[in-house]
Amino acid sequence: MFFIRTFSAGLALAIISVSSVFADVKVVVSIKPVHSLVSGVMQGVGTPALIVEGAGSPHTYSLKPSQARALQSADVIFWVGHDLEPFLEKPMETLGGNARVIELIDADGITTIAVREGGTFDSHDHDHGHADEHDDHKDEHAHKDEHDDHKDEHADAHGHEDGEADLHVWLDPANAQALVLAIRDTLIAADPAHASRYRSNADKLVADLGELTTELTATLAPVKAAPFVVFHDAYQYFEKRFGLNAVGSITVSPEVVPGAERIVEIREKLQGLGAGCVFAEPQFTPKLIEVVAEGTGARTGVLDPLGADLDAGADLYSALMRGMAASMRDCLS
Repeated sequence: MFFIRTFSAGLALAIISVSSVFADVKVVVSIKPVHSLVSGVMQGVGTPALIVEGAGSPHTYSLKPSQARALQSADVIFWVGHDLEPFLEKPMETLGGNARVIELIDADGITTIAVREGGTFDSHDHDHGHADEHDDHKDEHAHKDEHDDHKDEHADAHGHEDGEADLHVWLDPANAQALVLAIRDTLIAADPAHASRYRSNADKLVADLGELTTELTATLAPVKAAPFVVFHDAYQYFEKRFGLNAVGSITVSPEVVPGAERIVEIREKLQGLGAGCVFAEPQFTPKLIEVVAEGTGARTGVLDPLGADLDAGADLYSALMRGMAASMRDCLS
């Protein structure tokens, strides 16, 4: 009888101690790379919910009912910004009204780069390609005109004096370190009971990101001078951090198969730029990549800036960055 009472008491204490580990704060994160950093800071405390799952695109994603419920009950929502995840704006207004919403493009310590346009780089437009192929450029300009006021207001409000900021800030590990600190401070304010755990996790993560930068610098050093072209101009933070030689983008949308005339234009552009490799993303079919590169002399590779093919979680960010570095090294060597 004594054994039973002792065992029961011990079990109760174990249950209490386990439950006390988990945060009361409910956290929702928009995209996988940011979710990975938030997961790292919350490790041992709780697990954040992820909105854009699998190979989904933050530019065109549609909320599932379960994700709408997660937003509605959230205490904290992390996203990058209006232009990267436009699908979240209205749901956050209607469902996440009680949550603290953190727009990470404005985090302290983030270094932003203006969207790259003109020259060998085509105009950057997240929503290009949803119309018929022959209307791509017309629609691109229409989309830009439609959102000019919003972009100007956003630039004025958040201090991007050099123009609209490129939102792919996580692709520079130094920016990822700044994101970790912003995430840490937000979680401590929302859940002070676990402040020490958030601090220790963030300290470790910042150190790991520094080591990752050193590792990737060594991985990419042999191919720094090699010219390459990307389908989607999303990598300039990665390029600048590691001194890579991107010479252009061809703004092909995975939603639209280029017509014969557009294929010819792309091939001429690739040949003119002298690129050793052209990089697509996981959502592009291998056939499309082959057709675009055929006859240009350029090799083909795949870059995955969102971790589309990786399992969500704390380990995703380092795997994503290592995967991109390996793809570049292999294709450009």
